[in-house]
Amino acid sequence: MGYTYRELGLSNTREMFAKANREGYAVPAFNFNNMEMALAIVEACAEMGSPVILQCSAGAIKYMGYDVAPLMAKAAVDRARNMGSDIPVALHLDHGADLETVKKCIAAGFSSVMIDASHYDYEENIKVTKEVVEYAHKNAGEYVSVEAELGVLAGIEDDVHAEEHKYTNPEEVIDFVGRTGVDSLAIAIGTSHGAHKFKPGEDPKLRLDVLDAVAEKLGSFPIVLHGSSAVPKKYVDMIKEFGGEMKDAIGIPDSELRGATKSTVAKINVDTDGRLAFTAGVRQVLGTNPKEFDPRKYLGAGQKEMKEYYKTKVQDVFGSEGAYVKGTK
Repeated sequence: MGYTYRELGLSNTREMFAKANREGYAVPAFNFNNMEMALAIVEACAEMGSPVILQCSAGAIKYMGYDVAPLMAKAAVDRARNMGSDIPVALHLDHGADLETVKKCIAAGFSSVMIDASHYDYEENIKVTKEVVEYAHKNAGEYVSVEAELGVLAGIEDDVHAEEHKYTNPEEVIDFVGRTGVDSLAIAIGTSHGAHKFKPGEDPKLRLDVLDAVAEKLGSFPIVLHGSSAVPKKYVDMIKEFGGEMKDAIGIPDSELRGATKSTVAKINVDTDGRLAFTAGVRQVLGTNPKEFDPRKYLGAGQKEMKEYYKTKVQDVFGSEGAYVKGTK
């Protein structure tokens, strides 16, 4: 059984992005894989008065199912409303591979989709993206937002693999947006997927000059940054302390990302940080109490750790706290 996203209480991202660009913040886009993660995300954002985009990768959808993921998003919306918050919540397909996947997600109740054809050449990227836009905007029953990607991010995230980074060419963005009709554009300015973005001792820097050049071309058009986790040392250390194994790594500094949100970046994707915080919470419970076998105890600890971390992320990185006070739009 399918739903329209409005039946699930979900929001489209167009108004969310327009408000973010006007007021100088970015909308948090957090990935989830289970109930505890979905609730951690929406509770954090509800308490902070921040809009939020719940994201599902293809791997997450395979794990939860097309029939379950949208209902988890609905439950998250209901939790926010029961907390007295009317923040907008979107459900987004992260790195959609093709039109068929997009159609399945829209039929299931997703309010936003990404088509990632960045691994094709420029003209093929435009062709594939345009097909998705035409379907999502005109044939889906409800207007569903579409995000595309121009440029290539290195790293690994579920089924997305790229060995080398290719910065977005600012000279291509007007043509790409105009010919495809996308609602937002993910660009490559130095972020990367996964936990092992940079080695200790390196100095991660974003190519804000590329961002500025893109912004100059597109004006207030919503820009998206993928692969923007900070890989907090606190959680890497906790995971190691309580029996986990992780290579030392560093992510994108919060200060670099906050600078980007003051431009036209309207959405920033974070996945790895949530996984690390959640896993650290779980490992701490099992490491300090090896007799514990009640999943509510260790999964609940993961949920709490993830929620508290994302509250700080909303304030320190996205700048979106207080964007939605109950009764305002």
